[in-house]
Amino acid sequence: MTQMIPNDFTDKAVLVTGGTKGIGLATGLAFGRLGARVHLTHKWGYVDEDDVRARFAEAGAPEPAIHEADAADKGDTRALVEAIHVQHERLEVFVSNVAFAQVTGALEDYKKRSLLTSIGYTAWPFVGYLQQIKETFGVFPRYAVGLSSDGVESYYPGYDFVAVSKKIMEVLCRYINEHLWEEDIRLNVVRSRPVATDSLDATFGPDFAPFLRKYGGERYLIQPKEVADAVVALCSGLMDAVSGQELLLDRGVCFENNLMRLFEKRQEFGL
Repeated sequence: MTQMIPNDFTDKAVLVTGGTKGIGLATGLAFGRLGARVHLTHKWGYVDEDDVRARFAEAGAPEPAIHEADAADKGDTRALVEAIHVQHERLEVFVSNVAFAQVTGALEDYKKRSLLTSIGYTAWPFVGYLQQIKETFGVFPRYAVGLSSDGVESYYPGYDFVAVSKKIMEVLCRYINEHLWEEDIRLNVVRSRPVATDSLDATFGPDFAPFLRKYGGERYLIQPKEVADAVVALCSGLMDAVSGQELLLDRGVCFENNLMRLFEKRQEFGL
């Protein structure tokens, strides 16, 4: 794959927030396989660092640097970026993956504080990290990618605050792209259908993924590696003309995700 893309990631710094599990870990591994020096963050000690390092070793990737950093804490963000600067002259790629929000069941669950917390963890790091990277390194990363979902346009139960926060990140991406038009940076957002991760189970419960597989088929769920590959593609040099955009990963499922498909398959599904 290294020979197929213009950009050489060997020893280049890549930062993935929330990078020790699920999509974040898959993304870190994808860059690690290309020789990048990957920096992964986590919060509250929620990680088996030996297991993460073992995954990188199995992939033939350089050992990652693992940092405990709260994505919503400005002090943690500054300390993290400064630590990376000690080792690297420039940050090549920044991937904003952390998302945290209250699951809502009804209008009574709406709390302003909860909404602002959701925005602070899910949307604002895309901005805050870019500001800190410029302040510390003197230049922006060459690539910045935010991870979103199709929940900004499709209904998912209890997903209200997550959807709002991710939509804010998407809009900010477009505006930041305009503000940084003259800078050496490309900013994009990757949206996807539900991804088979522990986070999916934590958000919607253990019955959610099996239900999607039963009525949507295996192709309904996106795999973490597929998201990771899309992120790498946006940073590969082959897609440098793409900036300020949302890239949707859905295998075409959005086209058929309606009652007509259930009607067509009603005998198969026993409906």
